[in-house]
Amino acid sequence: MSVALAGGLLLLVAGCAVGGGPSRTGEGYTVITVEELAVRLADKDFVMVNVHTPYEGEIPQTDLFVPFNEIADHTGELPGREHTIVLYCATDPMSTVAAKTLVSLGYNEVLELRGGMRAWREAGYVLMEP
Repeated sequence: MSVALAGGLLLLVAGCAVGGGPSRTGEGYTVITVEELAVRLADKDFVMVNVHTPYEGEIPQTDLFVPFNEIADHTGELPGREHTIVLYCATDPMSTVAAKTLVSLGYNEVLELRGGMRAWREAGYVLMEP
């Protein structure tokens, strides 16, 4: 294989790995994009939790509203630790705290929406507002 061809393949592989698809964090949860969430909502098989406080709206098909700093107190409302849970807030910080908390409690399939409700709205999707 030529050096040019090998270099091109390396760039192609690297380009596919950056920004494409869900990405597992070093914290044990997975970050998903607005587009990935929109696709998943078509065949929803997860619980979606708005952890933003105070309430400022929601993404359609949201199942629960739990303040990010109280998520550990509401595990009885969540599915089992092996089920998928999608968390979001207005932008990211609150859902990041909630995701780390759930992972520390043994939840295995925690997903966080990158950019939260703001990114959802900016991508042109409907946001139910108060």
